[in-house]
Amino acid sequence: MATQKMLKFVSTPREMPEKRSAAERSEDFHEIYREFADAKAAEQASRCSQCGVPYCQSHCPLHNNIPDWLRLTAEGRLEEAYRVSQSTNTFPEICGRICPQDRLCEGNCVIEQSGHGTVTIGSIEKYITDTAWDMGWVKPPVPVMERSESVGIIGAGPGGLAAADMLRRQGFQVTVYDRYDRAGGLMTYGIPGFKLEKDVVLRRNKLLEDGGVEFVLNCNVGQDISFDAIRGKHDAVLIATGVYKTRDLDIDNTDAGGVVRAIDYLTASNKVDFGDDVPDFTDGELDARGKRVVVIGGGDTAMDCVRTAIRQGALSVKCLYRRDRANMPGSQREVQNAEEEGVEFVWMSAPGKFIGHVTGDFAANQEADVDGPVRTVMQIASVGVQKMRLGAPDVSGRQSPELIEGADYDEPADLVVKALGFEPEDLPKLWGVDGLEVTRWGTIKANFQTHQTSLPGVFAVGDIVRGASLVVWAIRDGREAAESIAGYLTGEARVAAE
Repeated sequence: MATQKMLKFVSTPREMPEKRSAAERSEDFHEIYREFADAKAAEQASRCSQCGVPYCQSHCPLHNNIPDWLRLTAEGRLEEAYRVSQSTNTFPEICGRICPQDRLCEGNCVIEQSGHGTVTIGSIEKYITDTAWDMGWVKPPVPVMERSESVGIIGAGPGGLAAADMLRRQGFQVTVYDRYDRAGGLMTYGIPGFKLEKDVVLRRNKLLEDGGVEFVLNCNVGQDISFDAIRGKHDAVLIATGVYKTRDLDIDNTDAGGVVRAIDYLTASNKVDFGDDVPDFTDGELDARGKRVVVIGGGDTAMDCVRTAIRQGALSVKCLYRRDRANMPGSQREVQNAEEEGVEFVWMSAPGKFIGHVTGDFAANQEADVDGPVRTVMQIASVGVQKMRLGAPDVSGRQSPELIEGADYDEPADLVVKALGFEPEDLPKLWGVDGLEVTRWGTIKANFQTHQTSLPGVFAVGDIVRGASLVVWAIRDGREAAESIAGYLTGEARVAAE
């Protein structure tokens, strides 16, 4: 009689890979979880109940065939598990590391709902593809037949790279343009190494290069090359720029020295990790060492900032969030990791003002030139904190924060990081493009099935269409757009329409 490999959730408890101690991991930027051993990965995969209607799959934006590759892993058929995993996801080892599984697949696991603890889907997904890399099963996207049509992709983030991979596999000539010196977008410069070590991203970039994808880096569209020039060079264009404009606060002294944007802070830290020379880090502006750090925000970017500050040797790290823990948009797993590492969360609190003082050269100049204009540039000294309470729900259903009068206090700070979310840049204006329609939020208008914009042959995906969202959604959009672009270039879409 055959041995039952699956449905072991009753007898086998849920286990994550071993997590390095907070004291150890706070000293470096390496990933915090160790690798699954082969036997442990198979054991945890065997806990899957093989549901007839797998909610893990339906709640995954990519609709990954999760029960299938869990079963193959439990049976020791890892190369097959990798093939199944890769068939629906361009970057499974990246999603396994950074997806908020507690809000997606694992949060909707049937055995989690029944009280047995979810299958550790993300960790097994990471293990499968890391093993595939070690075994040499991961191959460049080499097409069976080359095609003459070319596609220009603006943005080397997850959406652009996913589309590049899919288009290259079909034989199209693909060129990716990006403003940074390395491809990967926020996967390279926005997400810290303790969540996603950079060699994981760089090896994917190299795989695409080996498959024939051309990268044009350090290229700012609208400055180094015009959008019209890119359209003229290619048969189709995909806009996958992401969103980089930081939301700001309408309070006093937002331009004070020591008040920085999260994207600048995280990018500097990642560049230093690469060994790059970063003057703003060297002179201390973007280095938290020895400083009292206050991070404003409650999303995953805020979690990245507070945990980065800990690793840089901050004197103290506090996170201000205007709602309570239950209403925090960031991953609860990340909040727990941050607390273990020494971050203090100040719930129901919002900044009311930044309080600065004039020091050093600024003070000397003002005293020496009393008749001249007064310089108002200040160095941050503290944050005026306003205490909040939760009131009636807003249109989204979340309770709106309300100010508690007379409950203000000053929180000393040497470095304040604004992690308030991102908004789209005004691309039609930046690029000098007529006819590229945008929504009232500034995102590009695109058909949510075909990803076609208002301009013929121009498509758009990811955050520049959705607004700031998850890597996994950008991957889905990129893969879908690749199919639409292929249909557009080969005439299949026009034939189908007729």
